[in-house]
Amino acid sequence: MNNVSPREVTLLLKDWRRGDQGALDRLIPLVERELHRLAHCYMVRERGVTLQTTALVNEAYVRLIDAREVEWKDRVHFFSISANVMRRILVEFARARRSKKRGGEGHKVEFDESLLVSPERDADLVAVDEALERLATFDQRAAKVVELRFFGGLSVEETAEALGISDKTVMRDWQLAKVWLLRELKRGDASG
Repeated sequence: MNNVSPREVTLLLKDWRRGDQGALDRLIPLVERELHRLAHCYMVRERGVTLQTTALVNEAYVRLIDAREVEWKDRVHFFSISANVMRRILVEFARARRSKKRGGEGHKVEFDESLLVSPERDADLVAVDEALERLATFDQRAAKVVELRFFGGLSVEETAEALGISDKTVMRDWQLAKVWLLRELKRGDASG
């Protein structure tokens, strides 16, 4: 996220919120590369998905344009919201795809650090999303850390910046959330 001037993006976001359509036109080229990077992080997690990175970014643009009521704080906030929007799009896509399959059965989910770097990922996005929603009911910050790291592909430092917490806190939340989510996903796999 360092390629984009924080001040320029923040000013354009605020101008856009106030109704300046030209600000949006100037903002898009500044954030497009980072949105594609976020989309790519999502897409490598979903093997066999027919949705393309550009289609995901385009759908995210459409939804973000409709999010004018958001009080944009800065570029990190923008990318955090963007990551959430892309997560929602992919979860909707995964649910629709799963419902078309016979029986709608999911498959075993591995939630591991290697999911962040391995191109051979095959996590059941819907199961992870549902487990993440349960985590958020009692630890909102840890759920947000997972969302930004796992779904958004953000580094520890970027996640800390986005949430206004220390790198150590991100790592602590990340470790605890991974253990909790792994237990939840295994429990779901055993009951299914």
